Amino acid sequence: MTVPVQRPLLFLDVDGPLIPFGAAPQQYPTYATGREPLEADANPLLTRINPEHGPRLTSLSCEVVWATTWMADANECISPRIGLPQLAVVVWPEPSDADEQDARDGLHWKTRALVAWAAGRPFAWVDDEVTDTDRAWVAAHHPGRALLHRVDPRRGLTDGDYAALDLWLRQPF
Repeated sequence: MTVPVQRPLLFLDVDGPLIPFGAAPQQYPTYATGREPLEADANPLLTRINPEHGPRLTSLSCEVVWATTWMADANECISPRIGLPQLAVVVWPEPSDADEQDARDGLHWKTRALVAWAAGRPFAWVDDEVTDTDRAWVAAHHPGRALLHRVDPRRGLTDGDYAALDLWLRQPF
């Protein structure tokens, strides 16, 4: 009997990778998808999300997981806008004294939780706050392959980012 091979994980942040920020607001295109919420107080930054991200993400050979402070709201507000199914969501642990020490050492507050969530599985982490400190910590504490890919928050995910992810995902695990 063969054991099914699990696809690598892709931990995806929202602010920065999908919702670009940091440049002048008029520099960002906006997208109407026809799937906008009816509420008048909907987040106006959602219109910055390019609907092409959905098909591009689903075409990657991985399991996409929300790794964002949006948590379950990502499935309600973002997935329908870009045609993604309901995705698994990383639930962040409560802050601890270790998190304070990690922050002083330059380790991102998400890093430990993502390594624990992956449980040895290969993963890519797409975020605008990834640093070399995170890469070193993951290399020392995660037995599987990992790609920590930093996205420029002013631009969001680009063709180059997708090419880097696709290349990494095509490598043998």
